[in-house]
This record gives sequence, C-alpha cells and structure tokens, in this order.
Amino acid sequence: MSLQKETKAKIVKKYGESENDTGSTAVQVALLTKRIEELQNHFKENKKDNHSRTGLLKIVSERKKLLNYLMKKNEKQYHKIVKELKLRD
Repeated sequence: MSLQKETKAKIVKKYGESENDTGSTAVQVALLTKRIEELQNHFKENKKDNHSRTGLLKIVSERKKLLNYLMKKNEKQYHKIVKELKLRD
C-alpha cells in the first residue's frame, strides 16, 4: 500500500522547497495524507481488513505528531498546509 513513484514525485514537487526535499515536515504530512486517503478507499471495499486498519491508525498518529511539531516551529506554514490539504475546518 505504498505510493506510486509518480504520485510521490508530484507531492514532493508541490510541497517541497526543492525536487529532492522529501524530509521537510510539510512534504511528510502531505505524503501521509495521501496514504491515508488511499487506505480509506481500500477500507470501503475491504471492511474486515483489521490488520491494515491498525497500520492506518499508526499513520494518522504520525501525521498528528508532525502537525503538532509544525505548529510549534512554523505556525504560518502549518495553517497553509492544513488549508491546502483540507485537514481541519
């Protein structure tokens, strides 16, 4: 259930400072968000896949930690990424 190479490259290009910037917090949050969306679609078809659901909870937790870190370090970028990814209203 990992992201395809092209999808990952598009996300890095959009949210990263350079094309090879995969480590910045904004890029990591965007990549995790895309994985969460794909897993949600997977669960619509496979309702009893509890093992993958556990992985989903870990990914959501990791994204929450990164968002909290981003809010502490760069609140302006935090609000920008939350708005672009439509995470919170």
